Parts: sequence; structure tokens; C-alpha cells
Amino acid sequence: MKKVTIYDTTLRDGTQGTGISFSVLDKIRVARKLDEFGVDFIEGGWPGSNPRDAAFFAEASKVVWKNARVAAFGSTRRGGIAVEADAQVRILLDAQTPVVTIVGKTWLLHVTEVLGVSAEENLSMIADTVAHLKSHRREVFYDAEHFFDSYKDDPDYSLKTLRSARSAGADLLVLCDTNGGSLPGEIHRITTDVIRQLQCPVGIHTHNDCGLGVANALAAIEAGACQVQGTINGYGERVGNCNLTTIIPTLQVKMGVSCVTDLTALREVSRFVDELANVPHDIRAPYVGEAAFTHKGGLHVHAVQKIARSYEHMDPRLVGNSQTILVSDMSGQSNILAKAGELGFHLEKGSAEVSLILKTVKESESQGYEFEAADASFDLLIRRTLGRHEPLFRLQEYHCSYRQSARHGFATCEATVKLEAAGEAQYTVDLGDGPVNALDAALRKALAPSCAWIADVRLSDYKVRIIDGGRGTAARTRVLIVSTDGHTSWGTVGVSDNIIEASWLALVDSYEFHAARRRGA
Repeated sequence: MKKVTIYDTTLRDGTQGTGISFSVLDKIRVARKLDEFGVDFIEGGWPGSNPRDAAFFAEASKVVWKNARVAAFGSTRRGGIAVEADAQVRILLDAQTPVVTIVGKTWLLHVTEVLGVSAEENLSMIADTVAHLKSHRREVFYDAEHFFDSYKDDPDYSLKTLRSARSAGADLLVLCDTNGGSLPGEIHRITTDVIRQLQCPVGIHTHNDCGLGVANALAAIEAGACQVQGTINGYGERVGNCNLTTIIPTLQVKMGVSCVTDLTALREVSRFVDELANVPHDIRAPYVGEAAFTHKGGLHVHAVQKIARSYEHMDPRLVGNSQTILVSDMSGQSNILAKAGELGFHLEKGSAEVSLILKTVKESESQGYEFEAADASFDLLIRRTLGRHEPLFRLQEYHCSYRQSARHGFATCEATVKLEAAGEAQYTVDLGDGPVNALDAALRKALAPSCAWIADVRLSDYKVRIIDGGRGTAARTRVLIVSTDGHTSWGTVGVSDNIIEASWLALVDSYEFHAARRRGA
């Protein structure tokens, strides 16, 4: 198979994205994960730009890398100064990386208006810097910034900048669509022309401003580019860079181009980087998102249960993902059977039980329920519908109050719960930071004598969604709760015109589900 090398710039270009930041330790952890994944090059940052990047290279020099080579990023020498005297170039060498990537100006607009140097001086800046780095035995990649805009404006000068880098010894010329405004046809045509005229290895670096970052990189590869630069999850300045979690499986699975050693780790890598960046994972991300191989419509579910590829473009296991069946008001019996099977219920297609569950689901969703992220509530819906549920307790009443005193400068939230559990009456009162917290505390206190395990269960996420906003403050509310016992997590949902009741319903479902699972029911 043709080999395309993967150059990851998550730790440099990716951190230029809004809200993306990594500590030095984070950067080392991400780099190690990328190395294990089989990435060829890891661009660690710009050592002359900030102390954090300089510290990363110091730490990276101590690591024995298995697959990847670390690259330091910088620019060509400044105008009017000898390359040996340029502090920024010296810092690049001090980073002690086997690869150095330098960016140079290709577009005369930038050369004369931004840098303020002559066209000839710019060519010398490129050649001098490449030659100097090569004399120190570095592998040198030359990033031709704004190359495609430059080529469309002045192809002759654009090619001169590439020839300057190549004649000075650059190992790879990387064509950059820095503004992200080019189209795939343009990328293919221009890349083809560069390879034809220069007869040397070419890489591609694209941005996603038109939503074409991956498409443009693929167009360049089809034209002969042998390296693709990008970031995990598409992080990057403005709307981001070419997304490596999309292009890598496309190349390896769809086009037979070898990229990484273990493609099944792709989803894990994607989520790992999101976690360290403290960014919510995109459920709709191609290949790696939770929704990538999720089926909701009854017709689709019926088909994929017979032949998965009827509605799946590939086996999700190839990228470490899995097929998911959802239940909703669009569900048919196939959805119910598939989802019930996942949860351990064995039902017969066409049975009265399945029809009753399907009817209950549709009625619940018409009231505002959604079970896509609330498997535990769906599990309980099946149990209750089939008469197989053993309630954890019998509620008599609960009450919640909030009092704020401007005069005395305090606020309190108090909840009371009255119920019967394990044959014993319980009446408890507790305080909380808010009504849900207070209710949870009071309910826990009431259940603790008969359910010692409740101390291990905690709420890990709480979301509120207004269903019919047109009603203003009288709108119906859906509450989603995610709970965990430290080993597994489960989601529950509650719906009501009253946010307190919606929260109570989701909270009770969480404990009811955990109790049923402990009983093995």
C-alpha cells in the first residue's frame, strides 16, 4: 500500500484554537498517546514563543519514542540579519529535536506588506534557514504558508519560494491552505502542478474555514502528496484544522493507504485528547462520535439487524467504536428488540409485550421523554410495563423549601422525605445547596438503613432542557441525570411541568435502577 505519513500538530496549531490549552504534563501525555497510536511526526510547539513549549521540548528529550519523531516549529530567519545571529533559529536547534519545521512567506502580499522585505530577500531568508538547519543534521520540513492563495495570485513567485527551500536541502515541502478558503479542485490542480515541476516530496496542511479541511487534504493526497498535517478532533485557529480522526480512517479503510499501526485505538485517542483539553466530545464526529454508528429510525434498525452494512459504511470496530440502537417515537419493534436485548431482556418479535413497550415509549416521548441518553430509565420502563419491577420504596410525600433573608444575610434550602422502605417508615430532613441537592440528601438518609450501597452512588452530571420554550416559565422541563458507583455510569430521565418533580423522577430512577441491577433482576 502507498504510505502517507501523519504529521500531528495538535500541540502547536491545535492549541491556537479557542478554548484549547494544555499544561506541559498534558502535552507529554498527549504526545505519548500519539506515539503509541503510530503517528509519524509530533509537532510539540514553537520553542521560542513561550516557556511552556520550551519546557515541553526539555521533557520530550528525555522520552524514548517508539514510533514518532518530535518536531520543533519556527520561522525563517528575520530579514536583514544573518541566520547564525538569529536567536529564534538558535532556539530551534537548542530544542534538540530530530525534525525542524519552518514556516516561510510564499505570498508577495505577506512578503512586502507584512514582513516588509523585498521578494529576493524573502527567498534568501528561506534558503539560508533551511541550509543552516541542514548543516546541523536536522530533517527539515518547509511549510509554505498561504501557498494556494499565493499560487492563484502569482504562480511564478510561489514556485520560486519552493525551489529556494528545496535547493537548500529541505526534505519535504508542505503546501499550506492557511486561510482555508480553497476548493478541492483547486488543491488537486495546484498540487499536481507543483509535483510535476519540482519532482520532490510534498505534504499538505489545510484549514477548515469552508468545512473542506479533510476534503482538501484528500485532494492533495490523490494528486501525490505523501504527508498530511492535521490535529486530533480538528482543533485549530478559527474553525480548526484538517481533522486527523476523520482523514486517517478515510485513508486507511477507504483508500488502502497505510497511516497508523493500530486504527482500533482511534476513538480512544480522540476521547483522551478531548478529556485533557476539557472539551465536550462531539457525538456527531465521523467515525469516533457516539452517534457515528447509532440508529434511531425503525426502518434503519430493522435493516442493520439483518445486514449491518445496509446502513453502516464500515465496521465500527475498525476504529474502536460500536453500533448503538436508540429508542424513540420513531422506533419500530426492531428498535425495541435490539435495545431490550442489549439490556438483557429476551423478547419475541410480534409479541404483545413488545407492542406494549413500544406503545409506552411513544406515549412517554409525546410527553417530552427521551431515552437516548437514559438507558437506565428505559430499562425501568420495560420492567414496569411488564410488571417485573420491584420498587425500592413506597413514597408518601416529599417537600422542598428555599428561604433567603436579605435582612439576616443567609439562604437555606431544606427538603423532607417521608417513605416506607424494607417495611420501615422513614421521615428525614436535610439541607442542600439547592433543591435537588437537598432532596437527594434527604432521600439518601431515608434509604441508608436498608440500602448501605447508596453511599457508593453519586450524581456525576445533571442537565436541564426546556421542551416547549414558547410557554416561558411554564414550559415543560426534562432533566437528565448521570450517576456512577465508581465503576460504571448510567443515565436516567424525568419530565414534568415542575423542575423539582422532573429532577425527583430522574433521581429516583437512578437509585431504582442500581438496586435492580444489584439484585440481578
